[in-house]
Amino acid sequence: MERTLSIIKPDGVSRGLIGEVIKRFEANDIKIIAMKMVHLTLDDARKFYAVHKERPFFASLTDFMTSGPIVPMILEGENVIEKNRTLMGATNYKEAAEGTIRRDFATDIEKNVVHGSDSHETAAVEIGFFFNQFEMNER
Repeated sequence: MERTLSIIKPDGVSRGLIGEVIKRFEANDIKIIAMKMVHLTLDDARKFYAVHKERPFFASLTDFMTSGPIVPMILEGENVIEKNRTLMGATNYKEAAEGTIRRDFATDIEKNVVHGSDSHETAAVEIGFFFNQFEMNER
């Protein structure tokens, strides 16, 4: 079984979309093995998105990600990284496929409701950023 990290971003939380996002995961045989609500500090957001620190959107992204609570989750399932990325849709919601989370709910390129790890390596690092071994509900 594969694992990945998903985050419901501040816009998704404030707009009451947590249940809708979870519903889509569960309808696609994705199991949530850990979930919590946190409010990132600016320092934490900068660390999490450090890979983008040279990009022009880094400051606005980290400001946005600290603007309210977020819901990080560990997802588990067959091909869950690819499956989650398909469910999310393209980062630019205008380019996302019909029926994807971003196409249905995003309001701009940053306020696109969800984040998802893009590879096995990224997933391992991102899961470790938010969760320790005692928070994973393994069966």
